[in-house]
Amino acid sequence: MRLTAVVTLLCALVAFILSILCLFAGSNRTFLQDADMLTLNISRIGHTTLFNTTDGDGGFFDTLINDIQEDINDLVNDVTSDIADALNLPDFYRVHVMDFCQGVYYPNASIDDPEARTTRCSNRTTFFHFEPSKTIEEALPSGITLEDLHWPSDITNAERTIKVATNAMFVCYVIGIAFAGVGIFTAIWAILTGGRLSALINLVVDLIAFLGLGIASAIATAVIVKGANTINKYGESIGIAAYKGSKFLGMTWAATALIFVAAIISVVQAIGGRKRDKHLGEKDRP
Repeated sequence: MRLTAVVTLLCALVAFILSILCLFAGSNRTFLQDADMLTLNISRIGHTTLFNTTDGDGGFFDTLINDIQEDINDLVNDVTSDIADALNLPDFYRVHVMDFCQGVYYPNASIDDPEARTTRCSNRTTFFHFEPSKTIEEALPSGITLEDLHWPSDITNAERTIKVATNAMFVCYVIGIAFAGVGIFTAIWAILTGGRLSALINLVVDLIAFLGLGIASAIATAVIVKGANTINKYGESIGIAAYKGSKFLGMTWAATALIFVAAIISVVQAIGGRKRDKHLGEKDRP
């Protein structure tokens, strides 16, 4: 029984570490930037027919003409040009559980597999919710609005729906991480005592941790899929795209799976302990 308790300890420990990494990924410019929930790529914004200026009406580019020293039509038609940079926007945003980071693609976004260089990250906050509409609008030069960019209202509407889900996700992560941490100590207790009581307590703790991490992972998956699909569906017309965070999804579901394994082993320990106690009781009878 103590050997299986060691396995329970290892599962709880790794699940705890993985879930902590999911929560704090992106805390600074160098810490697990590739473990983001979602990446919003706006580097190709403006490179669509919506911004064609050959008809003489440059739209929002007319406002920008004083800030850049090149032909507006060439800016739109040149696939290597960075309209986002001309608008003082980053090339991408990486969304994490408690913050977002932004950066640029080097040497430019038009080549295959450019280097993503993170330039800054927002402050970490609990109940963080990334609002691309608000974030981009605040970064735009004076006199240029989201309406000038033909920003889809469907993306803004989806943000409101996702906000409630991200709040619930954060709460579930905190619960899951807390009980996974407690599960480490109850597993140690089970190793030292080898009793049925410790196995039962360990089982309860692991089940709560599993529910917390499982629900958090499910909500995170739904948020990622909803966000990416909405942006890709309605943002294609203005040249923006979103990519799902596959590494984050792998980490959060791995943590969930490991704590589930720990709970299953605790069930086996509890059943095995009960049978052993019953056998000893029968053996002691006259």
